[in-house]
Order: sequence, then C-alpha cells, then structure tokens
Amino acid sequence: MGTSEGWLIPTAKALRVTSTTRVGELDTNGTPGFEGGKSLGARLLEERGAVLSELQEKLFACARTTDEHRSVLLVLQGMDTAGKGGVVRHVIGHVDPQGVDHASFGVPTPEEKRHHYLWRVRRELPRKGQLGVFDRSHYEDVLVVRVHDLVPRTEWEARYDEINAFERDLVDSGTTLVKVAMFVSLDEQKARLAERLDRPDKYWKYNPGDVTERGFWPRYQEAYQAMLDRTSTEHAPWFVVPSDRKWYTRLAVTELLIDALERLELSWPPADFDVEAEKLRLARS
Repeated sequence: MGTSEGWLIPTAKALRVTSTTRVGELDTNGTPGFEGGKSLGARLLEERGAVLSELQEKLFACARTTDEHRSVLLVLQGMDTAGKGGVVRHVIGHVDPQGVDHASFGVPTPEEKRHHYLWRVRRELPRKGQLGVFDRSHYEDVLVVRVHDLVPRTEWEARYDEINAFERDLVDSGTTLVKVAMFVSLDEQKARLAERLDRPDKYWKYNPGDVTERGFWPRYQEAYQAMLDRTSTEHAPWFVVPSDRKWYTRLAVTELLIDALERLELSWPPADFDVEAEKLRLARS
C-alpha cells in the first residue's frame, strides 16, 4: 500500500522484523519511518483513526452478507507499561465496539491450567467480521514460561513450531494476523511505574510484581529475541514498535491495522433490495 502523510516509507515495511533485528539494540525512543513529531502524530492519529473506523465497518458489514470467514487479529505483546492498554483505548477506541472481540491473557486460571495452553486462546479468537485484540497472548507461553522455567525446556522449545502451525491454520481459515511487539526502555518503564505510585487514580494499575520482573530484564530480552526469530513468518510476521513515545506507538499500530484491512480489498455489500422502490415506499409512509 502507499505511504501516508508523515511516513517516509510504509509502516509495515519500516517496522517488520528482519533477520538483522536485535532486541538489545532497539532504539525504544525512536520513530522508525516517521519524519514528524508529536503534534503531527496526534493530528494523524485522529485522521487515520477515522479511516480505520470505516475499514472496520466494511469488514463487519461484509460478514453480514457472505459466508466467507474474514477477520483481523491484533496481537499486542510487550513488557508491563509498554502501552498495550493505551493502544486498546486510543486506537481500537476509534472503531465501533460491536465489531471488536477483545481478550486479555493473564496468569492462567486453575481451569485453564487443566488444558493445553492454546485452549484458552482458541476460545477467544475473533468471530467472522470482527477485529480481534489480544492484550498479551499465546506468546506468554514462550516468554514468561521460559524466563521463569515454569515448564521443562523441551516443552517450551516445542511451542515455537506449534504456534507457527496454529497461526498458519488461522490465516488459512481467513484471519489476518497483525503481531505487534512493543518495547520500552528500563528507564521509561521505571518512570511509568513511578507515575502510578504518585497518582492515586493509577494505584489500581500498579503491580508490585512489575518491579520484581525488572530484575529479569536480560532473560526477557533473550526470550523476546527467540520469539521474533522463531515465529516471524511470511504468513504471520512480527512488527517491532518502539514504545517510549506513546503517540508514536498508537499511530504506528493504527497504520499497521489500516494496511492489513486495505489488503483485504473490502467493499460495501450491495443492497439486496430495490433501492428506488424503497425510497418511494419511504416517501409515501
């Protein structure tokens, strides 16, 4: 697709993972591919949000008139404070909520632990015509699980190929995946956690465990690198989004979703009734 205002190159190209992507070398304060600043980014977020809204409505409308399954699934993966909730609020907030299937994956419940790790994920897949959003995802099972040795290495090692096969099936069944890995710096994460402690209205977002997890930062970097290396495929590539600048993160995800929806070449479904006759009937009513 073409390049939109402010972008030197298409977002999907600027952010797509390559064989040279290195988590430890990412400029988390950068704005890859974008030549503008915060004020331009804020304006574009509103303008492009309207474009996203129309595309999502087309996806929803088409599902009402065809048996073909088409859906889009946005996977948001990142450390705490990376801004996943902000993306849901400020990006997905642009679209009609009736067309969104949202799921958040935390620590597995006792029931979930009794099943295969993908069991809870399959239950939350987007329905036909829906824009699905995973706030965290099946990738927790090769990130947190790996970092904290929650299962034997042989078990989590096998999951990379299993996830690739799972996502291949999703794509083949009509779901377009947009996988976004969000990265913040240690310093920025510390500042965001401090803000939560300084504001009573943010206490509910603070989790003492987040400070503990900071001590595992090197191991998380290794786990994220392996995730990108092993599961960025042609049918379901990863996009790496620097997330120290919230405005850039939100704009970038908006552009990635627009690109995915435009590639579906959606069109408004035609009327299944005589439009002129209905206009006449309405005028006479």
